[in-house]
This record gives sequence, structure tokens and C-alpha cells, in this order.
Amino acid sequence: MDNILEQFRQTNALLDGHFLLSSGLHSPSYLQCALALQQPPDAEWFGRAIADNFLDREIDTVASPAIGGLIIGYAVAQALGVRFIWTERQDGVMTLRRGFTLTPGEKILVVEDVITTGGSTRECIAALEQNGGNVVAAASIIDRSNGVADVGVPRIALAKINVPAYQPEECPLCRDGSVAYKPGSRK
Repeated sequence: MDNILEQFRQTNALLDGHFLLSSGLHSPSYLQCALALQQPPDAEWFGRAIADNFLDREIDTVASPAIGGLIIGYAVAQALGVRFIWTERQDGVMTLRRGFTLTPGEKILVVEDVITTGGSTRECIAALEQNGGNVVAAASIIDRSNGVADVGVPRIALAKINVPAYQPEECPLCRDGSVAYKPGSRK
């Protein structure tokens, strides 16, 4: 776990400040996974580390929610030697698009970069299951819920950290007059 977080620090992907997370929560820390994954050898290393946890499981496909999970999901699929697909929001709803189809019962591993509340992962799982997929597990590089987030399937993370996240009305940073910055990808 320490080497995972050290890689995030070395790439300036672990930020301190006052952030508005895609979940709507506020936090004094932010994980900008795009920076940690910008070098292909780093993405390959993280992907292999996740894949190693699933070598004894039958996985047909790796799927990720766009956009944050795309690079790491592809790297895991490559390490496992299986296909890679993704879900994305259309009119605010996570959907399977771009001509991707699933075989009924297809065994899927959902991979995300960071899990905070598990919302995007749950939405991805729902979209895959609505299209006949069988999501058998989930994984992420970082679990910032420290194991608390429930996505409805067994899941692993390369590193678990306990970073506070606050409802906006309860945020001590806001009370101190700080304005939250939104570095993520969702509006």
C-alpha cells in the first residue's frame, strides 16, 4: 500500500486543499488519478497489481465507468488478456453505448480508479446487469472510503485510505471561509 501512495505523491496525484468531489462531498484531499496514470509503464504496473488479485477467477471482460476508470480498466484487461468495455453517462444515466454488447451471464470485473462512495461503480454495475452481464467483482487503485463503500459485489483496492469527506453544509473548511475547488471530470 505504501508504494501505491508513494507513486501518487511522486506524480503530484495526491493533492491537499479544499475539494468538491464528484459525489458532491467536500474533502481536504483529492486523488487526481490521471496524473498517476499518465505514464504507460505506471498504468501497466497498477493494472498488473489489480489483475494479480483475479488470476484465479474466471473473468470474461473488464468494464469501467467513463472517464476516470478508462485507463486503469484497459490496463487490467490487458494484464488479464480479456476484452475491455466501458459505460458512460447519457442524459445523466450510466449506460452501455458505442455498440458494446454482452453475452448473457458474461463474467465481468468492474474497475475504477478511486472509490469514494461507490456511486459510479454501482451505476456501472447496474448498466452492465441491465444488459445481461454478471458482475462478479469490482476493484480500484484507491479506496478512499477505507473499506466502507458498498458496491454490491466483492471488491478489492490496492490501497485503502481514510480521507474525510463532508456534506457541504457540515464542511469545516467551508465554515473557515475556504471555497471548494472541483478538479474532477463531472459537472
